[in-house]
Amino acid sequence: MGQQQTVIQEPEELDESAVLVGKVEDLKVSKRIRTTVNDREVVIFHHLGKYHAMDLRCYHSGGPLHLGEIEDINGKTCIVCPWHKYKIVLETGEGLYQGVNHQDPKRTKQWFSKGKKQRTHKVTVKDGKIYVTLSDLNERCDSDFYAKEKFNDEPCPDPV
Repeated sequence: MGQQQTVIQEPEELDESAVLVGKVEDLKVSKRIRTTVNDREVVIFHHLGKYHAMDLRCYHSGGPLHLGEIEDINGKTCIVCPWHKYKIVLETGEGLYQGVNHQDPKRTKQWFSKGKKQRTHKVTVKDGKIYVTLSDLNERCDSDFYAKEKFNDEPCPDPV
C-alpha cells in the first residue's frame, strides 16, 4: 500500500508534479525542514545521507513530527512523535509498537508492525535542489486526516 520513497540522484528530468522545497545545503545543517506541498504539510528529513519525506503531522493525534527525535528501532530508522512517542519508520511510514508474543514462553518484548500509517513521499535531488513529489493520494493513509489541518505545536492535554 502506498509508495516507498526513494532518493533519485541527478535524474535526467523531474516528474512534472515535483515541487521544489529547498536546497541540499539547507538540509545538511538543519537535518529537517517543514513545508507545504500542494496544500499538504510535509516534513523532509536528511539522515545518514538519505532524504525522507512524509506528512508533517503524526497519524495518531496530529503531533508535529519535525520536532521528534530520530532513533534506530529494531534495525529501522524511525521518527518518534514528541506528543505520544509513536514510532514511525522514515522510509516506509510503517508504525511500530512493542509488545509480547504470547506464543513465546519467555514472553520477551519485541517490535511489531502496525502496517503503513504515515504517508511518505518521493524525494528527488537535482542540481543541489530538493524536490518532493506527493505519493498517490487516492490510496487512504491514516495520516491523511491531519495532513491539511493547521495545528499548533503545543502538546495535547491529558484526558480527564
